[in-house]
Amino acid sequence: MKLVRFGQPGDERPGILDSSGTLRDAGSLVSDWSGDDLMIANLNQLSSRDLSKLPEVGAGSRLGCPIARPGKIVCVGLNYADHAVETGFDLPIEPLVFFKSSTALTGPSDVIKIPKTATAVDWEVELAVVIGALTRNVRIEDAATTIAGYAVANDVTERRWQFERGGQWSKAKSADTFAPLGPWLVTPDELPASLDLRIWLQKNGELRQDSRTSKLVFSVNKIIAHLSEFMTLLPGDLILTGTPHGVAFNKANPDYLTDGDVLTCGIEGLGEQHCSVQAAQIVE
Repeated sequence: MKLVRFGQPGDERPGILDSSGTLRDAGSLVSDWSGDDLMIANLNQLSSRDLSKLPEVGAGSRLGCPIARPGKIVCVGLNYADHAVETGFDLPIEPLVFFKSSTALTGPSDVIKIPKTATAVDWEVELAVVIGALTRNVRIEDAATTIAGYAVANDVTERRWQFERGGQWSKAKSADTFAPLGPWLVTPDELPASLDLRIWLQKNGELRQDSRTSKLVFSVNKIIAHLSEFMTLLPGDLILTGTPHGVAFNKANPDYLTDGDVLTCGIEGLGEQHCSVQAAQIVE
């Protein structure tokens, strides 16, 4: 299934794309795509229903973030070898973990806003994973049974906040609009078991990132097992699994995002995002 949320910001409703690609209103089946409604058992029940009987949503409806605000967004850094090389870091021995604020989430076609004091805003297309079961100390070989679905994410990052402002990376990752997600949350049955998917990003029509999710240093299952050793993962929690080579950081002349830029990114089978960039309006 492909799960979506549609409507104006702050007033989204849960929806489902049926087998023909028609957007249907799922508000009669679930309260929202969050928490227990994303438990795998509940999703399995929904998949057996005749979705064509749900009300059709009018064409042109805005798609918002496909999940309502999760309890936590956990991120993994330096999880593609070529990205570690381009940023000048050694590959970690274990997954490098940090957090991103859930208030950063936004829709797949919403504007990415550059904060007033930001001067080095960068892009990072990533495979996102949504948890669908209460998960503690899960084994790697069982981790796949905890996944509700996958989505496209852009882990937008302010590099000077990340490396020159001290403390953890989270404050460079958490500004409003710094986490476009979607367009859909896709259940695992629609994807190959290998999870070998093309992942890519274009800036103003120029291809900047182009790789495959099979090149993750730590696999999705390894990440979930690792995280569940240290924290309880709950249905609806979001994990960002890292970005491949091609960001602006550490280039001789980094072309960080500026007003009017357009980012288009996607993952095979998970859809595409199209986000324009808007600089903060500074009043003198």
